[in-house]
Amino acid sequence: MQLSNLEHLPNYQITERLDVVYGSTVRSKHVGKDLFAGLKNIVGGELTAYTELLEESRQEAIDRMIVKAKALGADAIVGLRFSTSSITQGASELFVYGTAVKVVPIAQQSYQNPPSDAHHQSGHSPDIQQPNAQHSNAQNSESNNDLPRFHPFD
Repeated sequence: MQLSNLEHLPNYQITERLDVVYGSTVRSKHVGKDLFAGLKNIVGGELTAYTELLEESRQEAIDRMIVKAKALGADAIVGLRFSTSSITQGASELFVYGTAVKVVPIAQQSYQNPPSDAHHQSGHSPDIQQPNAQHSNAQNSESNNDLPRFHPFD
């Protein structure tokens, strides 16, 4: 399953938007780990027990979201976002959501560099030309417009 926090999936065209999918998990802190975290707060540093808890929570929420997307027949999930909330003292929810889509690969276009100017007059120092930033940005903008975009309100 391909995941993207963008509204599109690079090198793929979205052929069908299926539905919003989500996954969540609610986790509480372990009393022993919470005690050690409190002590660590005094001296400073990373709270590795909480870092591990959050990593496990993120992965579990993503896995649950992927199960829902696969049930819809999705190839990918775009617009991936995370959210957290406090449920009660010592317990938090980690929520992940996105749009399940069907995609097909886009044929890769090959871009050629313009030919270099190899004509220099002898006895003269060659003029070094800097690329025109506006021209370069316009070309990038034009080529980016050729990419498929996912518009959620279409």
